[in-house]
Amino acid sequence: MNHRKYIYISLKVQDTKRRLRLNTKYGTIARQVASLFSHRLFAPGTRVNRGEKMQLRPSKVALTFLSTMIFKAETRIGEMPSPHMAVGVGKAIVVLLAVWLIIILLMTGPILHSNENDEHITRRLTKAMNELEVLKRQNDELRAILLEFKIVDVDKSKDQLLDDLHEKLNKANELLHKAESGSTNTVCDPSAQFENVRRRIINQVNEMWLYTKNELKVLKTKMDDDKTKIKMDKMIRLETQYKRVILNDLATLSNIDGLGEWREREAKSLSDLIQRRLHYLQNPKDCKNAKKLNCNLNKGCGYGCQIHHVVYCFIVAYGSGRTLILNSKGWRYNKDGWESVFKPVSDSCTSTMGVGSAMWPGYGDAQVLDLPIIDSISPRPDYLPLAIPRDLAARMQRLHGDPIVWWVGQFLKIHVRRTDKVGTEAAFHKLHEYMLHAGEFYQQLALRQNVTERRIYLASDDPNVFAEAKRSFPGFEFIGDPNIAKSAAMATRYTDSSLRGIILDVHFLSMSDYLVCTFSSQVCRIAYEIMQTVNPNAASNFRSLDDIYYFGGQNAHNHRVIYSHESQASNELELMAGDVIGIAGNHWDGYSKGINRRTKQQGLYPSFKATNKLQIADFPTYPEVKQNELSSSR
Repeated sequence: MNHRKYIYISLKVQDTKRRLRLNTKYGTIARQVASLFSHRLFAPGTRVNRGEKMQLRPSKVALTFLSTMIFKAETRIGEMPSPHMAVGVGKAIVVLLAVWLIIILLMTGPILHSNENDEHITRRLTKAMNELEVLKRQNDELRAILLEFKIVDVDKSKDQLLDDLHEKLNKANELLHKAESGSTNTVCDPSAQFENVRRRIINQVNEMWLYTKNELKVLKTKMDDDKTKIKMDKMIRLETQYKRVILNDLATLSNIDGLGEWREREAKSLSDLIQRRLHYLQNPKDCKNAKKLNCNLNKGCGYGCQIHHVVYCFIVAYGSGRTLILNSKGWRYNKDGWESVFKPVSDSCTSTMGVGSAMWPGYGDAQVLDLPIIDSISPRPDYLPLAIPRDLAARMQRLHGDPIVWWVGQFLKIHVRRTDKVGTEAAFHKLHEYMLHAGEFYQQLALRQNVTERRIYLASDDPNVFAEAKRSFPGFEFIGDPNIAKSAAMATRYTDSSLRGIILDVHFLSMSDYLVCTFSSQVCRIAYEIMQTVNPNAASNFRSLDDIYYFGGQNAHNHRVIYSHESQASNELELMAGDVIGIAGNHWDGYSKGINRRTKQQGLYPSFKATNKLQIADFPTYPEVKQNELSSSR
């Protein structure tokens, strides 16, 4: 009795189970087909498990192998001698053809839909990655808020603490609202290259405008034809409008996709880190045995100069790893000393007592060093201004357009100096010169928002300037106190009222949106420095009528040439890319003045062809002070 045996090939491909039943006589062929189907048509290393969905990929080798098997089957069938097997042979051929067609359909089906499936998977993966990025950012923000809740300043009053907590709760609620709204507007940290190029473009637009405006004005003075002069005035006005529009677009670009939020977050994170390092340095666990730096506040100069002297002392203390002790008794502005006006520089360590005292740079293991003024310190450490710490330099460079100002440091403000600096450090500048730039600021602002009031905080040591300002410029609202100006006169400068007045002026100046002043003024530079702690994107929010920014007693200030320059006149420098220029100043007409360190030649060069050469020095990294979670996650 003949027993018919069957072989089953069971695969699940795209949820379709296909069973092929082959006659035992053709079992060898069926096994070969099954082997081919389960091994050759799938990707190498792929296992086919029961109930598993697979996508087949076509294989020329597989198709060739199938054709060969069918040919062999037909040959074997043709060799069969019994005529009684004709019907069986025909059935076998039909079965083999059916198997062949099924396999072709199985292979080609996934191909027809592969592109569509790939696109669908790509879309889903992209969406998932975006959602993960949003969750990561929200997680970082929540960590930062949690860290802020943990840090409580015990010196603050209850009302201040409650106000701070209320503000933090509002921020947390805003973040929660964003999370619940399902916002997927991701904020990516900008690269350092993007930020540097963006700021350089802004600077180059301004330099081009200064150059073009100055050249047109010079040409105008040489023209006799009135019509030509009128045309040149029109060109200057149109050129100014071009400049405003370009800067407005760049300002929009600066804050697009949350970049403004990133700068505020990064500025706060970096500032908090430095403040915690200073707190650690100024409040050692063992004050008796801590190394100290003694600084005498009474430098023979005015308020702004003395404040910069304290900054210098702090920088040296930070750079040397010593606790700063500020000796301020008998201070010219207040006989009771620094602490009667400001917070102490330390909460727990204010005594210079120690084993061994020496003048800078000291000897052996002297516990206390007396620091001379910056003008006479020798040897001069590398970390004096204009240097910034190496371990923070990358973050500072990406965050700020002038890192040294941020390191040492809204309402429009103008600081007008007319007394002691005139004829010595600074030239006299009429109020009209200041107001030209104030008016330009508001013209620029009008492109971004509706300007209904044009307010100016006016600070000066000349009380007559207030009446002059209101009389000559009725379209502006001037805010300021003429009595402060009176107290700033040389005869009454070192009084309590004068001190309170200048502190008030500096505060309001630093809170403004734009500063017009002379950088030869110490007060102006202090306000500009403090401004950077209020607004993380305020490096270019100023116009100086004389000097560029500097720190009194600083190490050399250099520019690095980024574009070569062929001299166009006898007073111009020949420059090669990479040259270092010792800068003497900016003429605010498209040219700066300096000395080429390579050729030793002095002269003018186009300002846009060079950029600040940042000075980076080794400072202590204070590993005892941990970076906050938000900044360390980057």
